[in-house]
Amino acid sequence: MADAGRRGGRNAARAAALGPVAGALLCGCGFHLEGRLPLPQPIRRPYIEAPDQQSDFVQSLRRQMLISGAHPVDLPGGATAVVHVLYDHVAPRVLSVSAQNRPTEYQITYTVRFSVTAGDRVLLPSQTVSADRSYSFDESLLLAKEHEEAILQQAMGRDLADIVMRQLSRVSGG
Repeated sequence: MADAGRRGGRNAARAAALGPVAGALLCGCGFHLEGRLPLPQPIRRPYIEAPDQQSDFVQSLRRQMLISGAHPVDLPGGATAVVHVLYDHVAPRVLSVSAQNRPTEYQITYTVRFSVTAGDRVLLPSQTVSADRSYSFDESLLLAKEHEEAILQQAMGRDLADIVMRQLSRVSGG
């Protein structure tokens, strides 16, 4: 019985010693906790210039920037960089119809075009990212389906903000 206690103690000591080593290896390979991408210095105080500051994409992008340690500013004058949201649009499309010619399935496409500048320097030229989702539609569940569409649109806004954040994290620091 004493032998089993010693083995357990050695295994616990090994596990305790390997924890910091595993952490160092993960950090060294570029691993970051989900949702936390460090932004380069030129994008630490960004201004988000968008026609609709309340869109799902813009709100998600602002939230992700805060999580990443950036400090989005309210006026372009105090910004180190400007994220220009050139296009932020959600477009539904009918995918299928019933025998009575009523829609039974929709596809939602969320498209965003953006660029990033710092003064007169272009840090990221105009780029387009998009996401699409489809969902079934039943007229008898109209309220639930409208809610489902809103949830899908929010999720796509978050997904597009994730993509944009990964691209922002790769901007050169110079």
